[in-house]
Amino acid sequence: MSEKDYDICIIGGLGRVGLPLGISFANAGKRVVLYDINKEVAETVRGGEMPFIEEGADDILKRVIGQTLFVSLDKEAISSSRFVIVVIGTPVDEHLNPKFHEFKAFIYGILDSLDDTQHLILRSTIYPGTTEKTGEWLKAEGKKTKLSFCPERIAEGKAMEELTGLPQIVASLDEASATEAGELFMTLTSDILPLTPLEAELAKLCLNSWRYIQFSIANQFYQLATDHNVDFYKIYDAITYKYPRAKSFPRAGFTAGPCLFKDTMQIAAFSNNSFFLGHAAMLVNEGLPNFIVKRLKDKDKLSKKTVGILGMAFKGDIDDARESLSYKLKKILDIEAREVLCSDPHLTDATLTTLEEVIKRSDILIIGAPHSAYRGLEDALKEKEVVDIWNFFGKGGLF
Repeated sequence: MSEKDYDICIIGGLGRVGLPLGISFANAGKRVVLYDINKEVAETVRGGEMPFIEEGADDILKRVIGQTLFVSLDKEAISSSRFVIVVIGTPVDEHLNPKFHEFKAFIYGILDSLDDTQHLILRSTIYPGTTEKTGEWLKAEGKKTKLSFCPERIAEGKAMEELTGLPQIVASLDEASATEAGELFMTLTSDILPLTPLEAELAKLCLNSWRYIQFSIANQFYQLATDHNVDFYKIYDAITYKYPRAKSFPRAGFTAGPCLFKDTMQIAAFSNNSFFLGHAAMLVNEGLPNFIVKRLKDKDKLSKKTVGILGMAFKGDIDDARESLSYKLKKILDIEAREVLCSDPHLTDATLTTLEEVIKRSDILIIGAPHSAYRGLEDALKEKEVVDIWNFFGKGGLF
């Protein structure tokens, strides 16, 4: 086996999945290179600064950068590494169907950097069957590179805790690859779950779809109760109080982000669009902004109101606005309200307004993302109409 400069190369290593993974491996003593094309973020990380919010990552990054963790904009990093972990975004079209040709083009684009001593690990969420297809592509080109699929299952913002605290699924095309991949991830966790590639691909999609459906149930019940002028959270508290079988019942709220909806639709595509639970969940979750606006229209003359949205990230205490339903809400309100003002303490966006200005000028305030920075605003909001579907302030979700 030839010597390599690095133990691990992470392709897409400066993103929200790749960077925490790289930091964790580097912290465990592995020599890791983060290969990416984002020059600006590369300089930020080389300087020991996190480019996004990730609890517990800042101090570890400062400790490992330049020691066991390195950043490269050069494709040569791939051929210089023993393990190559792919965490690029899942290629899907406008209908959320898989774009196999793009993924295939990516694999063929790195073939010249792979040799038979290396191990390619797919970590992005992929359409069922993609690992097997990748193996066929490698074989067709005469490559004996080992291949595994080890899906990430972290919650954004909690990666540093969950990478070492959660079991790791390892799926490979052969026993030798499974052993190698398992040993690699055992540097982070002792809990390894072996599956076949198809089982692992479906496990990741089923997990995200299950969560998406769970949230849709809460959102459906929330809308049903609110339509009848009943506070959903009184019902919620009664159901969940000292009742263990309701432990997994989530609260209502915007269900968004780059994974849950997309992965639910991936299962729908895999089932020849017969995944009716997934489609129903999509209608409920994606319809929640419309429900809020319709109810406000029924109560108030929105055309004469200024509405403020507090929190534009897709969930609380993160700085990620991808697929955020707060922005969908804003688009609807742009048509229906006199003016729409938005604020978020974690996002940099030229369209955002200061929190103070939003509160001062708005007739109606909607909690879009339950950021902890909004704690203590009760007095400032007491003269305003507040839409709090999360029950963030503990006063119920009725409006």
